[in-house]
Amino acid sequence: MWLPILGLLLGVLLGLMSELRIPPEYSNYLSIAILAALDTLLGGIRAHLQNIYDEVVFVSGFFFNIILAASLAFLGVHLGVDLYLVALFAFGVRLFQNIAVIRRILISKWSSREKKLKK
Repeated sequence: MWLPILGLLLGVLLGLMSELRIPPEYSNYLSIAILAALDTLLGGIRAHLQNIYDEVVFVSGFFFNIILAASLAFLGVHLGVDLYLVALFAFGVRLFQNIAVIRRILISKWSSREKKLKK
């Protein structure tokens, strides 16, 4: 369970230490890719906590989410409509839903563990 979080922290650290600069015209694509990756990561953590984690679903969801979101942004650029905002909204909502479920699961586990220790 901690491996994805460690990978995320390592990736952020390497990104901050590198001299790589993203051109401003790609900022919409990058923001969507980051949100899609975070959504998939938190979805994987949630599935692990619920004991329904599947590697194939995790990996395919990761790539499918990024490809779909980037395609929306690309189509929006060519149509002159900010379609990337749709992906940002969808991933943002899912991100907060996953965080809420993870929080509830962890609180439930901690409270049940605390009740067992008191007995």
